[in-house]
Amino acid sequence: MRAPIGDGSPYGVASPAAPERPTPTIYALATGAPPAAIAIVRVSGPRAIAALRALTAGDLPAARRMTRVRLVEPTTHDPLDDALAVVFPAPASVTGDDLVELHLHGGVAVVDGVLAALGGLGLTAAGPGAFTRRAFDNGKVDLGQVEAFGDLVAAETGTQRRAALSRTGSRLAERVAAWRAALIGVRSDVEATLDFADEDHVAPDLTPSDRVILSALLVELASARADADRAGRLRDGIVVAITGPVNAGKSTLLNALARRDAAMVSPLPGTTRDTIEVRVVLAGVPVTLIDTAGLRESDDALEVEGIRRGRARAASADLVIAMGSEPAVPSAIWVEGKSDLGPCGAGWRDGALHLSAMTGDGVEMLERELIARVGSLTSGEAPLVAHRWQAAAIVDAVVAIESAIGAGDAVVAAEELRVATHSLARLVGRVSSDDILDGIFARFCIGK
Repeated sequence: MRAPIGDGSPYGVASPAAPERPTPTIYALATGAPPAAIAIVRVSGPRAIAALRALTAGDLPAARRMTRVRLVEPTTHDPLDDALAVVFPAPASVTGDDLVELHLHGGVAVVDGVLAALGGLGLTAAGPGAFTRRAFDNGKVDLGQVEAFGDLVAAETGTQRRAALSRTGSRLAERVAAWRAALIGVRSDVEATLDFADEDHVAPDLTPSDRVILSALLVELASARADADRAGRLRDGIVVAITGPVNAGKSTLLNALARRDAAMVSPLPGTTRDTIEVRVVLAGVPVTLIDTAGLRESDDALEVEGIRRGRARAASADLVIAMGSEPAVPSAIWVEGKSDLGPCGAGWRDGALHLSAMTGDGVEMLERELIARVGSLTSGEAPLVAHRWQAAAIVDAVVAIESAIGAGDAVVAAEELRVATHSLARLVGRVSSDDILDGIFARFCIGK
């Protein structure tokens, strides 16, 4: 017979009747909405194992061993399911708290019955990201890993999946620790200067070796900051705007690239009044194609507003396809349409790609060019950081380090280095505001 839960139990937990500790015990369905073949319910917190005991009438599985159990309603002992259960006692669990997983038959009545039973025990229904937040609070993961897990859940392509997986380990935390150690070393030198400022042999400012260390650190931080832009494109996708005068064939080209009739096509000028966006995947990267209103002078207020919006989207796009006229921006891809109406056919001539979106002749050449351009924007070593708030933390550290280098005063330099150290600590969540944390965890689904 297994020992009862309570004092002297194999897990050392309190009974369901014990007062709730300050840390609530949370529960949630961790898989998709039923019906399904299997549904997984997670329970984490100081009363998780006691709750399992109540659901199994005391028949607890051994720790970290998947075991078949008979689940019953705790009060009436009405059967709920013939299921599998696994117990992960704290602190050796993914959340750092006692953790129970129930692998149920995925019927609506089964799942509803088990969730209702857990709620009846006084446990707390988990909100989005609550389990990952618990792991973060217990030091199981840092904030960089949390963001990577969120990106992994949201990944739509293999490229996005690989990029997110590369950041779920401890690479960022290790790099941040090295950066902070370098800063702390320089701060120690500067603060020693302050302590012994009355001695003639102590320099009043940064030493040459400290300047070398900080300059090298600035190079690494600049690289990490560029990583954030590249990783952001991998995560959110590349925006490609198709611009040009009216009747240049922009909508027809959008349809050809999307391989469906996403935009209306008409021989009448000014058909497209607003931007039309279509999502495709090129080289494993999501790409948003934007068909913009044709550029021309117009007295139509709606068309003028559409042209304004098109110009704004083109200005913020990662890539531009300029149709019908030589682009003002050298980086744009110059495309001349309707090659089926001319004598030379499709191909690259005089800096422009001539194609026919109507017949498809030359469209594959444009796709190859787009894939090459997308690759140049997203390829490279696996990024360390991928989100704007992380890039902002790096920028704050860079500004502070540059200020320390140019300070010319040990007191100012020491304070700027302290600010830089603090900024880098934000990358792994050591000094993050509740508003930032709440925003990050809110992106997660319930049960994660």
